[in-house]
Amino acid sequence: MASSSNIKIHEHIKVVPPSSNQTTSISLTFFDIFWLRFHPIEYILFYTLPNSQSDTSFFFQTIVPNLKSSLSLTLQHFLPLAGNIVWDFESQNPKIQYTPNDGVSLLIAESDLDFNHVIENSPKEAYLSRSFIPHLKSTNSFASIISLQITLFPKRGFSIGISTHHAVLDGKSSIIFIKAWAYLCNKTFETEESPTLLQELKPIFNREIIKDPNGNNSIKILSKKYPSQKRNERSLKNFHFEPKLKDCVRATFELKHEDLDKIKQRVLSTWETFDTRESKPQNISSFVLACAYSLVCLAKAIHEVQNYKEKFGFVFAVDCRTRLKPPIANNYIGNCIWGHFIDAQPLDFIKEDGVSLVAKSIYEKIKMINEKGFLEEAIDDVYNKHSCLTREGFEIFGVAGSNRFGVYDIDLGWGKPTKVEIVSIDRGLAIGLAESKDGSGGVEVGLVLNKHVMNFFSTLFHEGLCTH
Repeated sequence: MASSSNIKIHEHIKVVPPSSNQTTSISLTFFDIFWLRFHPIEYILFYTLPNSQSDTSFFFQTIVPNLKSSLSLTLQHFLPLAGNIVWDFESQNPKIQYTPNDGVSLLIAESDLDFNHVIENSPKEAYLSRSFIPHLKSTNSFASIISLQITLFPKRGFSIGISTHHAVLDGKSSIIFIKAWAYLCNKTFETEESPTLLQELKPIFNREIIKDPNGNNSIKILSKKYPSQKRNERSLKNFHFEPKLKDCVRATFELKHEDLDKIKQRVLSTWETFDTRESKPQNISSFVLACAYSLVCLAKAIHEVQNYKEKFGFVFAVDCRTRLKPPIANNYIGNCIWGHFIDAQPLDFIKEDGVSLVAKSIYEKIKMINEKGFLEEAIDDVYNKHSCLTREGFEIFGVAGSNRFGVYDIDLGWGKPTKVEIVSIDRGLAIGLAESKDGSGGVEVGLVLNKHVMNFFSTLFHEGLCTH
């Protein structure tokens, strides 16, 4: 039994799928290769336990064995995820490979931190959440796909920390995997033998359904994405996107349904004030409204605190499953997202009417994608625009997660999550989105920022909702 900071490690095991004597190999698509050396997707599900189940013995004798056995059953359905990414010397592209006895790293740990402090929405030390996230191995020759950590907070609850490799799983895919685990965990807890998955949770790994428009060459794609990196071209080691932890805090803000409606009315009331390609819409999605409002508050906070920065941009990932021709199923497991920059002007984010300007830009970009397809904006343009804006000193915002993933429905048998955090937003300048946990149609917005920027953001965020 080892210990580190506030964490005591009870067990470190490899969970393997049952009857796993077959070898499986799956190629990566150009969607996947884009993320080959990107940092992992990292998030935490926190669960509060009722008093009758919150003692240490119940956790280790009942909860942990059930989580282990159901994880093994889940991997039987998601066999490639128990393997690794490898890149053979004679192969042009890397691949996912599962061989017998491969498995997923699982840490069983215990924390002495105050559970209430850890799960609160108000700003807390950014580094705290890192204690509950497992390391995902990546070397020059191989990269793990999933790593998990289950952490007990005695007499209060537990957390499940998940690290997933972005070249194998996009956000939707990783959530489908966790939902399948939760479903089987409930079924095995009910002592059901050989439970079958619901149809919407049965994974589709077939890469043949993704047609590559530009030639699937990993080295070519990577050299465009990381033109300034000195690298071993065949390395699978993640580039360093170190978490921003020094003098930084992590917080969650909520836009309730009535807040979003208020923002929508404000945006629609000024729609025709500005030059626009589109007539005023009947409705605007919660995603557009939450992003526009949060990013404008963020830009204004950075502008105020960090030397009056003025140039801002926003790139967001679009789920292409329903936009491909022909469309593919929602339970396709792999990357099927592509980034798009909005066409807002650099100063739009800090103007008085910034929320309306940014909301219109996001809305128009999504409408264009829906009408013309995700490849209307050429693949090379995404790389070139990012490089160009970075050289010009832009702060480029991103977004992780979605308010449509249903993360607060992930019940492993002991109730729904008390809190969900996308931890990996601390590796860049991004907001993390989830639906409000009360199911009322609101949106949660997660941020990791410098303390002073967070203070200013918080003031702008709350005052903006009160004054309109």
